[in-house]
Amino acid sequence: MNFIKKRKRLLLAMAMIGLMVFLTACGTEPVTSESTGIWEGVIIYNFARAIIWVADFFGGNYGVGIIVVTIFIRALLIPFTHFQQKNMQQMNEINPQLQELKDKYSAKDTETQEKLKEEQQRLYSEAGVNPYMGCLPLLIQMPVFIALYQAVIRTPILATGDFLWVNLGQPDPYFILPILAGLFTLGNSVLMSMGRPQAGNKMLTYVMPLFIVFITLRLSSALALYFTASNGFAVIQTLLFQNPFKMRREREEKEAKEREAERQRRRALKKAQKHRRNVKK
Repeated sequence: MNFIKKRKRLLLAMAMIGLMVFLTACGTEPVTSESTGIWEGVIIYNFARAIIWVADFFGGNYGVGIIVVTIFIRALLIPFTHFQQKNMQQMNEINPQLQELKDKYSAKDTETQEKLKEEQQRLYSEAGVNPYMGCLPLLIQMPVFIALYQAVIRTPILATGDFLWVNLGQPDPYFILPILAGLFTLGNSVLMSMGRPQAGNKMLTYVMPLFIVFITLRLSSALALYFTASNGFAVIQTLLFQNPFKMRREREEKEAKEREAERQRRRALKKAQKHRRNVKK
């Protein structure tokens, strides 16, 4: 139980990825205008139409169509990701208070643990944060890349389309796109962790990129292209809206001022104590 509590975000992420792999294996029949159902007849079919429609502006280049549609979707998600990043920053700010509560209610009996949960919820409410908001962008993106994968492999014109050196319906023979997808994912994770005052879940930082490389090595190049464009956009977004280098510099400057203020306080205290001793003499 303790392991589950400590690793709940990692377990949730892995469960969602497992669900993604499961769903991508569902359905093999081509999707056409005659397809029925919300998932196939509406979502997948119109997703494929959007890619084809955009690609027509670029000479029928379906790879460019995937990139443009991906960036457009990521742009629509900016309010959600910005809210997530702001929520994470606020969570980091109250981490010292959360640790104090854990130390105060360290006993493992039921009554103490219930009191700890109540105090944690009160702190979250006062700070205006939600500890589970970190998974929101991933939850929103899941249907997108599942629909993309299904749209490509189940739409003949996309499944046989070429982009640069790859066939969009087949894995990348040179592994370039999967590696790029993993590197961009890792880069964004590292940039995000730089903006935090405390180290986050390092396992999740490295597991996610490796898992993305693994699944994109085995599935279509279109999915690897999606992850490459999506996480490349995420890197740019993080640098523009939440510059981790600036945040780290400001945090270091603040910590330096706090250390200097503490030195000044101790110096003044020592001086006052020395002055009192001289007065007594």
